[in-house]
Amino acid sequence: MTEQAATGTVTITLDGTNKSTTIKLIDGTIGPSVADIRKLYSDLGIFTYDPGYGGTAACDSKITYIDGDEGILLHRGYPIEQLAEQSTFLEVAHLLLNGELPNAAEKKEFEDGVMRHTMVHEQIRSMYQGFRRDAHPMAVMCGVVGALSAFYHDSLDITNPDHRRISAFRLIAKVPTIAAWAYKYSIGQPFMYPRNDLGYAENFLYMMNAVPAEPYHVNPILARAMDRIMILHADHEQNASTSTVRLSGSTGANPFACIAAGIASLWGPAHGGANEAVLKMLAEIGTVENVKPFLDQVKDKNSHSRLMGFGHRVYKNFDPRAKIMAATCHEVLGELGIKNDPMLDLAIELERIALSDDYFIARKLYPNVDFYSGIILKAMGIPTSMFTVLFAVARTVGWISQWKEMIEDPSQRIGRPRQVYTGAPQRDFVPLDKRG
Repeated sequence: MTEQAATGTVTITLDGTNKSTTIKLIDGTIGPSVADIRKLYSDLGIFTYDPGYGGTAACDSKITYIDGDEGILLHRGYPIEQLAEQSTFLEVAHLLLNGELPNAAEKKEFEDGVMRHTMVHEQIRSMYQGFRRDAHPMAVMCGVVGALSAFYHDSLDITNPDHRRISAFRLIAKVPTIAAWAYKYSIGQPFMYPRNDLGYAENFLYMMNAVPAEPYHVNPILARAMDRIMILHADHEQNASTSTVRLSGSTGANPFACIAAGIASLWGPAHGGANEAVLKMLAEIGTVENVKPFLDQVKDKNSHSRLMGFGHRVYKNFDPRAKIMAATCHEVLGELGIKNDPMLDLAIELERIALSDDYFIARKLYPNVDFYSGIILKAMGIPTSMFTVLFAVARTVGWISQWKEMIEDPSQRIGRPRQVYTGAPQRDFVPLDKRG
């Protein structure tokens, strides 16, 4: 952690003892103060208890800031709304990695640096044959991304800035290829090699949808929508998968292994699988007529029905990404001419009723980014099994940026959370013939 001047102090006295300690309060650029509790154990002999780390800062970071109460998301100080509307995914990638938006020359150099690494080692093709045809694409992603460290030995020295740079390029460039090939493998189609004359999102859609038998033209509206989806998912502060990447990286593990660990964490339905859960919920509701009875069940405290795609662990008001995603949703549906899709009609009616119901308004259960992204991806013909994979493609740049920041922090230590032990106290071993 970068040492910062204390802006205040808190004195803690342990009742029944003569022990006390003074805790420094440290301010970030914006956001609440944090208490530096690193000497709490040495001074008082106690740890803090914070399941899920909901009130604990495990690091300091200059990358992303979230104010959940106000619905604010900033990348390096720039509002997500401005980045999504005015920037491109690779510009945002440069921003997250390097701290500033690129000028024209830097933009070209960065884009060239990424796109010249889109191909993967040819032997990696054979790895796919080892997976069952019906394997979940996220299982394939975990395996293949982790295996990159077996192919790129020339960039595994994490103390070398050039190695960190080339690893970042390789991961950002190759993960879309790996993801598209996972999809192609699952449907029995030939792998499509990347085309470096296309944009980042455009190239990904090409590898997903093209076949060798005929030309394929990527719809620019859909390419822009995919680019915006990637921007909105690029980074989100210290979430579960990012924390996984940082914890793995704190051991000195290579970046390919760390990103594979992040992918495994993202796979969980409570994290990256949320947009897939939205479509599953819509399928269970079935028809527009069932929306109100379903919402009545959600409001019944004795029911196990859950409203997926509404509310957020961090955002206590509204998800700033959701408004952008909603506009993108209408653009995509309009471009594709989709007007009478039953599931999309169902989603729109669910949104309308929930946003006008006092129960959900009082609890600030507004649609989040997952609600709209699932609808968009379905409209674009992308199967639900690939939803979390697309999330991983976008989030890779956030993961590698967070990993790079952590590695370059001179005060970085291996992550080692503490616990409250609630098991049996110390006891003596009982021989087998004396156990009851």
